[in-house]
Amino acid sequence: MDAYLGIDFGTSGCRCCVIDGHGQWLETVRQALPAPLRRDSAVEQRPEIWWTALGDCLDRLGTRLDLSRIRAICIDGTSSTLLLCDASGRPLSPALMYNDSRARKAAADVAAVAPVAAAAHGASASLAKLLWLLDTPAADQAAHALHQADWLTGRLCGRFGVSDENNALKLGYDPSARRWPDWLQQLPVPAALLPDVVPAGHNLGPLTTDACQRWGFRPDTRVVSGTTDSTASFIATGAGRGDAVTALGSTLVLKILSEHPVSDPEHGVYSQRLGDHWLVGGASNSGGAVLAQFFDREAIDRYTASLQIDRPTGLDYYPLPATGERFPVNDPSLAPRLTPRPADDAVFFQGILEGLTAIEARGYALLEALGAPAPTRILTTGGGAVNAGWRLMRERALGVPVLTAGQQEAAYGAALLAMRSNSP
Repeated sequence: MDAYLGIDFGTSGCRCCVIDGHGQWLETVRQALPAPLRRDSAVEQRPEIWWTALGDCLDRLGTRLDLSRIRAICIDGTSSTLLLCDASGRPLSPALMYNDSRARKAAADVAAVAPVAAAAHGASASLAKLLWLLDTPAADQAAHALHQADWLTGRLCGRFGVSDENNALKLGYDPSARRWPDWLQQLPVPAALLPDVVPAGHNLGPLTTDACQRWGFRPDTRVVSGTTDSTASFIATGAGRGDAVTALGSTLVLKILSEHPVSDPEHGVYSQRLGDHWLVGGASNSGGAVLAQFFDREAIDRYTASLQIDRPTGLDYYPLPATGERFPVNDPSLAPRLTPRPADDAVFFQGILEGLTAIEARGYALLEALGAPAPTRILTTGGGAVNAGWRLMRERALGVPVLTAGQQEAAYGAALLAMRSNSP
């Protein structure tokens, strides 16, 4: 029976998911990634680390499943994680990660020429990162500016210089007109560095011979264009009209399906094209990464059991892992607000959850005010989705049913894209 492989690169690891032609889950493997290197507002990782992790996953997957069954492969990756590479795909720079916000001067240059509605605003956007990289020695040999999913997809099919409409959004691509906009010509960006852009799930060609020989894939196994990790998570849930999806992972990502695009870069709101519809949303730097700074898994489970949601702490935290926020406040200089810290860690833990909930509620209120539909229910993905006490806290604050998504793995969403991809 034919099968389809989805590969997710999130903030903490690589996960591979195999499904059959009916969308049934067949097998999964996961490989942790080391934390990116952080220096103040700079957050980097070597792309070779991703390829090694993917190879380890596929090696193990091949011991559990006959990979010659795989007909198509799709990769999702973190949004706005960018690197420069040469024509053969060799990385010339570390990857500037999704939450790298060092390119503040470049962001100001973008703001001077880009329309207000463009999604490429901000120091964390791909375009500002590209401008920053162009001032480094890596630019001298660069042939391509690629996102995480773009580069990994290129490694599988041997075709570099291609991106998808979702990853290219924050590099300045106009998904409504489906082209690179004219205003980009006012910036010192060589057009040759910009990738060709195709819809998510578009057939790019077969796997390389090396990949087929190493892992036992068929020579006609297709590689299709990917998407961002949050969009893949949305696809995985099966969410439809009226549904919103909150991803409670290392970061906090909100998305809702809309008939039309909504954009407000001032607040970190953007729209990604998904077929004939749009995913309107934003991504906060807040999320589970903040909890992980203070509590291990055992402590999180213990303090979750003692939550007193009928007795709010009133601590009014804005929990961030480091300085800088993207949504619903777009401010690279916003500092974490995690004081005063009570003597009781259980109260401190609850205060952080209340702060995360407040950010989520503020985010959905902002999306609605900007013209997105109001959610009739919210499906939750990510590690925080299984926290029953937090779910009830969020449901009360948001005023709509809050449910755990039946399928919530980004890798599963990528596998669905592979399954639905166009035939050669």
